[in-house]
This record gives sequence, C-alpha cells and structure tokens, in this order.
Amino acid sequence: MSREKENRMGTAPVNKLMLSMGIPMIISMMLQAVYNIVDSAFVSNMAGNGEAALNALTLAFPVHMFMVAIGIGTGVGTNALVAKSLGQGDKKKASKVAGNAIFLATIIYIMFLVFGLVGTRAYISSQSANAEIVEMAVDYLSICCVFSMGIVYFSIFEKLLQATGKSMYSTIAQIAGAVVNIILDPILIYGMFGLPKMGVNGAAYATVIGQIVSFLCALIFYFKVNKEISNGLKYMKPSGAIIKGIYAIGFPAIIAQALMSVMTYALNVIFVRINENVVTAYGLYYKIQQFILFAAFGLRDAITPIVSFNHGMNSRKRVKDGIKYGMVYTLVIMLAGFVALEIFAEPFAKIFGLSGETADLCVIAIRIISVSYLFAGANIAYQGIFQALDSGLESLIVSVCRQFLFVVPVAWLFAKLVISSVFPVWTVWCTFLIAEGVSALISFVFMKRVEKRKINSLA
Repeated sequence: MSREKENRMGTAPVNKLMLSMGIPMIISMMLQAVYNIVDSAFVSNMAGNGEAALNALTLAFPVHMFMVAIGIGTGVGTNALVAKSLGQGDKKKASKVAGNAIFLATIIYIMFLVFGLVGTRAYISSQSANAEIVEMAVDYLSICCVFSMGIVYFSIFEKLLQATGKSMYSTIAQIAGAVVNIILDPILIYGMFGLPKMGVNGAAYATVIGQIVSFLCALIFYFKVNKEISNGLKYMKPSGAIIKGIYAIGFPAIIAQALMSVMTYALNVIFVRINENVVTAYGLYYKIQQFILFAAFGLRDAITPIVSFNHGMNSRKRVKDGIKYGMVYTLVIMLAGFVALEIFAEPFAKIFGLSGETADLCVIAIRIISVSYLFAGANIAYQGIFQALDSGLESLIVSVCRQFLFVVPVAWLFAKLVISSVFPVWTVWCTFLIAEGVSALISFVFMKRVEKRKINSLA
C-alpha cells in the first residue's frame, strides 16, 4: 500500500473525504435503526396482541440501546485513538489499541450475558404491571442479551475499519445483517415455511442472528483489508494506559449513547402515569426518528477520525475544514429529516397498525419533536468534534444536558400538568425542543473555548 493511499485522511480534499467516508457510515448507522424498526413493524401487526407486543419492545429497548452504547462508545474511542496514532505514524500503538479493544469487547459481552440470564425480569417489572407485556418483554430482552456477542464485537470491528478509512466494508457488513434480519422477521414471528410461530421471540432471534452475520462479515473484512494494523495475542494483552486512552475519548460517547437508554427508561416511567398509549406512541416515534438521528451519528463518526487524524498531523486548516464540512453536512441531513417527517407523519403511524388515540399521539409527537432536529444536529456534530480534539468533558456535558438534565425534569413537569388537566397531552412532546435548543447554545460556547485552546495553536 502506498503512503499516499494509506494516509488519504491527511491528503484528500476534506469535503470529498467527508462524503466518501461519511456516506457509508450514514448508511451503516441507519441500518442499525432497521433492526428496531423492522421488529416493531412486524410485531405491531401480530393478530390480537400487536399493540401489547409493541409496548413490550418499547420496555426492552433501553437495555438494547445500552448494549449499543457501550459497544459503540468503546468503538469510538478505539476509532479516534487508532486514527490519531496512524496520523502520527505510530503503527505499533495503533495495533495495541485494536487488540485491547477486542479484549474489552469480550468483557462487555460477558457482562450482558450475565444480565440476560439473571436480570431482565426485575428490570422489565419496574416499568409495567401488565403480566402479558412483562412476559413478552422479558423473553425478548433475554434473547437479545444472551446472544449479544454480534452487536458488541461488530461495534468494535466496524470502528476499526472506519479508523483506516475503509468505511465501505463496515457498511457492507451492516447491510448483510440487516437483510438477514428483514428476511427472518416474518418467517420467525408469524411461523412460515413450516417453522413454528414464535411471536416476539421470533423478532429477538431474527435480530441477534442478523447482528452475528454483521459481526462475522466485519471480522473477515478486518483481517483482509486492514493491513495498517498488526494482529496477534500479544496486542490483546490488556494495557492500562491504552484502555485509559480509549475511554478518555470513548467514555463521553458511551455516556451520550447510554443516556439515550436512561432517558427512554425514565420517560417510560413518567409517561405511563398519563396512560400506556403515551408510552407506545413515544416508543414508536423514537424508533422512527432513529433513521434521522442515526444518520447524523454516522456523519459524526466520519468527523471524529478525520479531525482526529489531522489534529495528530498538526494541520490547523484541515482540522477547521473538517469541522466546517462536518457541521454543514450534518445540518443538511437534519433539515431533510425534518421535512420528511413533517410530510409523512401520518403514513409512518399507519405502517405500524396504530389507531385511535395512540396514532394521534404518535403523529403529533413526530411533528412537534422534529422541529428540534436542527438543534440536535448541531449538538451531535459538536460532540464528534469535541471527541476528536481530546475534549471529552465538553462532549460529556452536552450529552448530559440534551439527554437528561433538560429532558427528564421537564418531561416530569409537563406530565404532572397533563395529569392535572392543566395542559393537553401533546405538550409533553415540547420537552425535546427545549432540551435540544438550550444544549445547542451550550455547545456553541464550548466550541469557542475548544477552538481557542486546541485549534488556533496548530501549524
């Protein structure tokens, strides 16, 4: 491999590089949303108890997102540290980072395996007293946790491919898993081709099989094309300094993703006090909007290695270009998402077989919350920039603000006013507009500080 090809993140025009790396990552992240959307679409149309099954998936969803949070957060730290090490010409360190990331993935999987075996019932029961919903949610979540090796290991190998600029391969792996999931969902849920009707359990098995397929594809691609990184057991030997370096960058990303789980769990508990229709409507809206937010996450994952690599090269111009184009492209994505959801709010609700109050609540949620997307896009882009510039604290604070501090207390207040009949039910959706708007102002202030400390001093 030529030096020029190897270091294209330091030589290619930044705007074109952002697109060539970002588009595959965007597709990859949006396909992650496919797992939850497809499951929900088929489950909600089950005869007799489709809406209860959809509610069960909503209760299980926070833990599934927490798995993604730890896997992706560890991967983001790995991605940035590998990219920066390669930018500095230190291939030995890059290889050690990759090996330690694989070691960490094993620990993460064992943790969720244990939770899947002993902890799911207590968790689900804390959100609902409906016996039918609890049983379906426990079954679904147990399967997803016990067989979580696919999503955990894929999160690492995906980021290792992206760190060297080979995001197309991670996208192919993601597509392979998504296709398998889509094919297996109706077969296992409804019982086709002689197989038994498995209902919610079938949705869980389709999901984990798809995730394992993605992992195996990414593993093969990694060993085949990532020639910049050396492999072997000696690189997997745990290093406190390497692990600290991974999580110094990745921990804010873990918190950012994990707070989505905490926020969803807390909102389930708050909204159920109004009625279960609000929980179902919010759960479905949340999965629909993942297509938009995950697209922004995908571009963020292109911003991070590009800015990090050029920061390692000490190139102020390329760092600034990475920030500029990353922000512009992210805002374009969010504007397109806002327009699409405003136009197609009602058809989206109908796809999932919703009717009556639940459908109305979901449509209103889509139309109100999507107004906040431009603020959310700026926050997501800033978080990727902060991570790339070793400003994890700023990224962490923005995450806490937009996904907890300005969400849960505000939602609790709105819910209390709704229950007291002071406000109509739809006002609870204004929570997200408030949270993203205030957080965007905080992000802008932080960016000015980071620019002064970390960018203006570069060559």
